[in-house]
Amino acid sequence: MSEEQAQALMQQLQALEGYLADVLQREESVMRLLQEASSAIESIKSIGGDAASETLVPVGMGAYVKAKIEPNQKVVVHVGAGTSIEQDRDSAINYVESRIKELEIVLQQLAAQRQEVSLRLEQGQQEMNKLIQSSRGSTQ
Repeated sequence: MSEEQAQALMQQLQALEGYLADVLQREESVMRLLQEASSAIESIKSIGGDAASETLVPVGMGAYVKAKIEPNQKVVVHVGAGTSIEQDRDSAINYVESRIKELEIVLQQLAAQRQEVSLRLEQGQQEMNKLIQSSRGSTQ
């Protein structure tokens, strides 16, 4: 391999490392969203049953407001593109559960991408090691 080929291989390895870091970051973000969605379901289930209940609602910067949740109160669910809709508890839970399924699919796709990039990175590193070994052998 020539010097130019070695440089090209090095640049390719660096690009793969950057892409792998991006995939790992996206995986972490999806995992956080999954945790948030699971927490949302638990919260929806725990409030607003047959009796009124009180809770604290965050308003930002660590400040909270006490709020009274009436029995069978509707839940406002963000559905994307700046749009939110009002749903009953069961419909809201079903919606969040469907979003969880979508996120799990995305997480599987990201895991497959991570494996593929890791494999390509490992192959490139092996190729670079062979190149180094052959250049050392030819200089002796």
